[in-house]
Amino acid sequence: MRSKPIFFLGLILILTVAGAFFVYPQSPWSEKILPWRLGLDLVGGSYLIYEVDMASVASGDRDAVINGLRDVIEKRVNLFGVSEPRVTLSTVGESYRLNVELAGIKDIKAAIAQIGETPFLQFSEVDLTDETNPKFTPTELNGRYITSAAVVFSPASLPTVSLEFNDEGAVIFEELTRNNVGNMIAIFLDDSLIEMARVTEEISGGRAQISGIGDAKEAKKLVERLNAGALPAPIKLINQQTISASLGQDSLSKTIWAGVWGTLAVLLFMLIYYRGLGFFASIALVVYVILTMSIFKLFSITMTLAGIAGFILSIGMAVDANILIFERTKEEIKRGMARFTAVEKGFSRAWTSIRDSNVSTILTSVILFYFTSGFIKGFALALLIGVLVSMFTAITATRNLLKVFYTTKD
Repeated sequence: MRSKPIFFLGLILILTVAGAFFVYPQSPWSEKILPWRLGLDLVGGSYLIYEVDMASVASGDRDAVINGLRDVIEKRVNLFGVSEPRVTLSTVGESYRLNVELAGIKDIKAAIAQIGETPFLQFSEVDLTDETNPKFTPTELNGRYITSAAVVFSPASLPTVSLEFNDEGAVIFEELTRNNVGNMIAIFLDDSLIEMARVTEEISGGRAQISGIGDAKEAKKLVERLNAGALPAPIKLINQQTISASLGQDSLSKTIWAGVWGTLAVLLFMLIYYRGLGFFASIALVVYVILTMSIFKLFSITMTLAGIAGFILSIGMAVDANILIFERTKEEIKRGMARFTAVEKGFSRAWTSIRDSNVSTILTSVILFYFTSGFIKGFALALLIGVLVSMFTAITATRNLLKVFYTTKD
């Protein structure tokens, strides 16, 4: 009867040992393969809020413009080697805003200057004499001549991108296509190539279509970039918060030690109050901590102070599940039931309470994650993962530990 619990317990312990090496910050091979991702409140950096001027943008184009701007700014931020850049969108009334987190950045003035520039869209001729090293020649056609870009579908339901130029742009585009029939025209946004299309015929009238796009998602992405570089939507820095690297490291150190001492206090309480059962709970809690940290690191979840707080809170919930199980098990043993059977009964009777309390926390975490932003979202995600893993360890680690070692006297 104990062969199956032994197998599962052995598997869990193997995963835990591997996870311990994986999450240990001083492990050279671990940090080279997949380093921890820390937010700006832990490594220092700047938090910038930009307001987007949509006065000259039609209401139907605003979503495409703001998404395109976010994509452009993400590319600009990456040029500064920021360890964990984050660019998110928010609205305050009728105001559109871009929130930029620059963790670990050194030259903040240069970053602010480059981020604030209006995206520049440029059409270029392409020389494919040497296909391994094409020569791009900029033309006078640029984003200010484009009035709109949109996704349309052909009769065969294939996504295409429709471009419309103003009167002056239509003349330039007609001449450009006349001189490049059979050749390629490249489109650059902020000196980054975003599309190359072959000219099949001279195009007049100021309307063009780009076909051969893989899917609707790719077409939408291209439209967002075209609109970002074509429609006038300047951005203005309205708020800046800077956290020094030393302050971030100090916060990280204090938070980690608070978590360590808090966990040790919980382990000590479990050992004193539950004795033998507390020993198994302590092992299960260590398993829980390592597995949860492994998930954070494996999926490259950015750790912030709020996220660490959510994780520490979930430790208490993991202990709570063990307490419910132990109390139910002790009640069954007092009634004269054999330990093996008492463990099974204890789990089955405690499960309803564990399930209901954790489901309510999961629902709260999901609501916080989808309807908030910034640090609250990090807290909600860490708490959600922690609760899910705590349910797993209660069902597997604690249960199998008791079955293998606690019931041997039956």
